[in-house]
Amino acid sequence: MVRDGYYYALSLLGAALLVGWLAAPLWAVLPLALAAFFLWFFRDPERTIPDSPGAVVSPADGKVTDVSTVPWADSKRTRISIFLSVFDVHVNRSPVGGVIRDVHYQPGKFLNAMGSACAEQNEQNIVTVEGDGRTVIFKQIAGLLARRIVFTKKVGDRVQRGERIGMIKFGSRVDVLLDSPATLQVKVGDRVKGGSSVIAYLQPLSAQLAETSAGATRKGAR
Repeated sequence: MVRDGYYYALSLLGAALLVGWLAAPLWAVLPLALAAFFLWFFRDPERTIPDSPGAVVSPADGKVTDVSTVPWADSKRTRISIFLSVFDVHVNRSPVGGVIRDVHYQPGKFLNAMGSACAEQNEQNIVTVEGDGRTVIFKQIAGLLARRIVFTKKVGDRVQRGERIGMIKFGSRVDVLLDSPATLQVKVGDRVKGGSSVIAYLQPLSAQLAETSAGATRKGAR
């Protein structure tokens, strides 16, 4: 259970007692129902983290809504977008192990997280993690209902694959941006679980360099 859930629930329980005492017990039903909802919403189940080399895990529970290639800085990256409904677990986890190299908070709008425009225009937190010579970027994007993004790490921190790194309150979206080559394991419409679902495999840097070197050797031999 995320600590915030207890704060919301206790406040609503107090409100239920007060309303029931001042008015009638029946009026306490609504705050009691809301208290139960917040306890359920802020759940934080344990997950089995895959240990396969090069695995990239989903940073959140939800539904894959987009898999595409997008421009990023001076290159292109594969983007996997995951939509979190109000019914999903909203605790976020690091997709890979490594060192946090950059954290950039971007203020913005609160458009529907299902729409394509939210990836650029909505309030979001952009995190860059470097591990094993590879860089993975992921975004915590606020949605129509989400009004607060929580990130508990800082630049220079080392994180493990699947480690808890924060949450987005209520409906929202997370994007994972992978440098190529990456072997995708999900498609649009798939349901994923944060920390346990493998969404892609990154080719080890040593294998990528060997492949590039071999290609250059073959080209030079012509």
